[in-house]
Amino acid sequence: MDLNLDEVEKICADLYLRALQLLPPDIKAGFSELQRTETDATGQAILGTMVENIKVAERTRNILCQDTGIPIYNITIGRNVTFDGAGLKEAVRRGAARSTRENSLRSSVVHPITRKNDQNSCGIRVPVIHIDFDDREETVSIEMIPKGSGSENGSFLKMLLPSDGITAVKRFVVDRVIELGGRVCPPTIVGVGIGGTSDLCMHLAKIAATRPLRMACEDAEGAKIEAELSRAVNELGIGPQGLGGRSTSFAVHVEVAATHITQNPVAVNIQCHSARRARATLTPGGIAFS
Repeated sequence: MDLNLDEVEKICADLYLRALQLLPPDIKAGFSELQRTETDATGQAILGTMVENIKVAERTRNILCQDTGIPIYNITIGRNVTFDGAGLKEAVRRGAARSTRENSLRSSVVHPITRKNDQNSCGIRVPVIHIDFDDREETVSIEMIPKGSGSENGSFLKMLLPSDGITAVKRFVVDRVIELGGRVCPPTIVGVGIGGTSDLCMHLAKIAATRPLRMACEDAEGAKIEAELSRAVNELGIGPQGLGGRSTSFAVHVEVAATHITQNPVAVNIQCHSARRARATLTPGGIAFS
């Protein structure tokens, strides 16, 4: 399959708007579950307002949150797909800029020193583009995640020592959730990276934070920790928007990687209640959005 870069540009533009307007089904189901289990009256009221906001945004074709985020595109390429790598990255960039321009989206991307905003959601090394490969035949998937500042500011890394043990890892995660309180627009998805190097550990936390709900960590030990932490953070009493209740988080997600014998890194990356993402899968038979 030859990857059509003009088609990629259009898909990337469409995905940006879809992600901003349509909350994924698993997150809607997560809200329903929290509404079922929340016992605090204020928490129930806040959850109800959030759910109504989602319905209004979809009914009026408006965006779920004014923060259009830093655009992130995760691209996975299967076997027997031919493409121009540099051209692919440029097509993604054009798509993000095109969607911002054509849909009059707020550009949230600025130069880190001058704070200049080019009003196209693009800048140095932005959009963030991750390219990976798998064994699916003639298949390309493009996932778009607009990562807002409120949740992205809930990012932490600590290089623990092996002697600190896994208890220190769990304590670090819970302490960060307490520290953030309502500033990350809970209920959240708490992404946790364990292992790797410092940069890989942070990347794992981002993968975990943007993973669909009800998908357990593939590593058995990681899955046990995320179940323990999911229970723990919802016993903190922070609640939706930090106003009290049990609905602090949809879930804690953990991703792991092998690490050095003298390291024990842990990272946290938060995703807010507006856990937006959209995906397109390209095959010779056409394009499917999800």
